[in-house]
Amino acid sequence: MEMSEEKEVGFVRMGKVAGEVKEIKEIGVGLLGYAFMGKAHANAYIKMPIFFYPPPAKPRLVAIFGRTEKAVAEAARRYGFEKYYTDWRALIKDGMVELVDNGLPNNMHAPPSIEAAENGKHIICEKPLATTVEEAEEMYRAAERARVKHMTAFNYRFVPAIGLAKKLIDEGYIGKILQFRAVYLQEWIMDPNFPLVWRLRKDIAGAGALGDLGSHIIDLARFLIGEVSSVCSVTETFIKERPLPEDPAKKGHVDVDDAFISLVRFKNGAIGSLEASRFCAGRKNYQRIEIHGTEGTVCFNLERLNELEVYSRRDPADRMGFKNILVTETVHPYIEHWWPHGHIIGWEHTFIHEIHHFIDCIVNDKPIGPIGATFYDGLKCQEIMDAMLKSAKEGKWVNVPE
Repeated sequence: MEMSEEKEVGFVRMGKVAGEVKEIKEIGVGLLGYAFMGKAHANAYIKMPIFFYPPPAKPRLVAIFGRTEKAVAEAARRYGFEKYYTDWRALIKDGMVELVDNGLPNNMHAPPSIEAAENGKHIICEKPLATTVEEAEEMYRAAERARVKHMTAFNYRFVPAIGLAKKLIDEGYIGKILQFRAVYLQEWIMDPNFPLVWRLRKDIAGAGALGDLGSHIIDLARFLIGEVSSVCSVTETFIKERPLPEDPAKKGHVDVDDAFISLVRFKNGAIGSLEASRFCAGRKNYQRIEIHGTEGTVCFNLERLNELEVYSRRDPADRMGFKNILVTETVHPYIEHWWPHGHIIGWEHTFIHEIHHFIDCIVNDKPIGPIGATFYDGLKCQEIMDAMLKSAKEGKWVNVPE
């Protein structure tokens, strides 16, 4: 194949195919944040057009934002961004940026996302969408008014096994849904000397384990089962004070939850339980979901994300039992873009699927939902979390707003 390195504005010449030049549109990306989520999202933009070929558009890594110039300059070099900013407003105003990706701490989700929408930029924002219901609603309304594509980055919707679970549920394979239970457990803040990082401060994070981990399983509950009508919750903070990062000799107050447990009622009549904690010794990133219906059960474990356990009451009695499906066949969601069957994928791939979906929806004017989560889904998750915190404070069942 004869290759050409020629570039045109807004397009990349990918070479000649059958005598014709195949052109793929570029889309300019501006990334807010370069740490944990910045790395995950940058990796997705780099790899998406390689595996989802031809891509709906090739991400052009225009600019990245960070507060510390030395660190963000190094991140720009590391990830391959053309430039960097230490002012997020300047990044949003950059004429080459068409898509803004917000991976900043929770209290910095609303202002840049709203400004991005008002500047006509498509916006994907990490979860939880905001620190309050009011912020989340303002973000949703701003994006809707601007008629830009908006997406809350609930990446676990894009696990192939979760996609298969949804397909089985929607097809009625396990019958009418009766019960949903989910836990998301980690251990990373059990040490009393672990510092008071931003995720342990309400003014920045909004909530603790509930917002960090619980938001994921709340979204999966809505995605797989349906709307939540009411909740009854309890929260606990096991360590009340922690060393300050800037001065370990001094301590600060922990004002978010370390763990929560909640009972839930769904509008379709199903019941469930959700639990998240960052105080579970031995649990690294353990998310388990069980969905029970009148005709069967499906189970998912994030630490074995290529597998889905399925039980059907319709099977003959002499061979009835749980089946462990290895979700690596080309008939399964997204797998056709990866490796031969049996060759597993990992956590990073959920972001690649997510970014592909978002860019495809932008370029081809497709709806983000129901596969992806919009800002509306982020708002509904925020309302449920708010109801859970109110329930824990008041010690009673609380209805989720319509």
